[in-house]
Amino acid sequence: MSALDQSHTFKASSVLVTGAAGFIGSNYVQHFVPGSSAHWVVLDKLTYAGSLANLKPLEELPNYTFVQGDICDTELLKDLFAEYRFDAVVHFAAESHVDNSITGPRAFVQTNLVGTFELLHAAYELWMEGPKALKAEFNHARFLHVSTDEVYGTLGETGLFREDTAYAPNSPYSASKAGSDFLARSYFHTYGFPVVTTNCSNNYGPNQHREKLIPTIIRKAISGQDIPIYGDGQNIRDWLYVLDHCKGIHLALTTGALGETYNIGGRNERNNLYIAECICEALDGLMPKSTGSYKQQITFVKDRPGHDFRYAIDADKIEQNLGWTAQETFETGIVKTIEWYLNHPDRLAE
Repeated sequence: MSALDQSHTFKASSVLVTGAAGFIGSNYVQHFVPGSSAHWVVLDKLTYAGSLANLKPLEELPNYTFVQGDICDTELLKDLFAEYRFDAVVHFAAESHVDNSITGPRAFVQTNLVGTFELLHAAYELWMEGPKALKAEFNHARFLHVSTDEVYGTLGETGLFREDTAYAPNSPYSASKAGSDFLARSYFHTYGFPVVTTNCSNNYGPNQHREKLIPTIIRKAISGQDIPIYGDGQNIRDWLYVLDHCKGIHLALTTGALGETYNIGGRNERNNLYIAECICEALDGLMPKSTGSYKQQITFVKDRPGHDFRYAIDADKIEQNLGWTAQETFETGIVKTIEWYLNHPDRLAE
């Protein structure tokens, strides 16, 4: 069996992680860099969604380097690959806020599509002699492309997204991520490039930007403001605690079959109104108001354009083939998340 199609435990010596000053990436590197024998380089543009505060626990580690830069910068990528000789890439960097993609789609196409191409091709030029020909030095190299369940579109009241579900993106964000997935797929099938893709459900947990749903609910609640919920609050998402996701990503990187896609979901379907009420109930216990419940602040606002009704992932493949399972239910993970934000009020500041 060739190096291009075998599934094996992989150990890198030099790892590039893009976008790790953001939410999911920072949780990933905080968990896997300490104690690792590899050298880890984090490349992040430090847009509004990225913060060096998310990487502070790594600053003094000898096997960690931070580089501020753009994945669309061809020359920067070429220089970094030449200097550090990466044999693994974990690609988180993306514009990811659906509302922002509606008002400003250009940045999403640039970062998610063009940036992914630049990264894939920089790795291809270092790792491969040509199509189907990995250099001996890099015959173990791997590229992990992190994507989203939103590329599959929307579900009705039943059914689950599987790895073979047809793509049907409904927002500029999900369309740009779908395009990046297709680029990763094309590099495997055209060049034999060693890529693995993961598609995840909605993440929550420490370090998430305050604009996202769960931090917004917490922020609005404790500041005494209205808690805005789109439409009637019945839109459903499958919620995945961020550390569970990071462990799944690492398993896919190190043991996943090349060219394959693995869906990572928490099996925690909850509607948005339930999310808001659950957070309010937890806050009633952790940080009680002088009178009444935080639930009284919940208000319904005009739905956003193209708001998908339901996402839910079938995680059977990664569970059965790689042995991954989510450790947190939504109800256990949300308490940890709320407690983290209450201990880090600066992350909720306007």
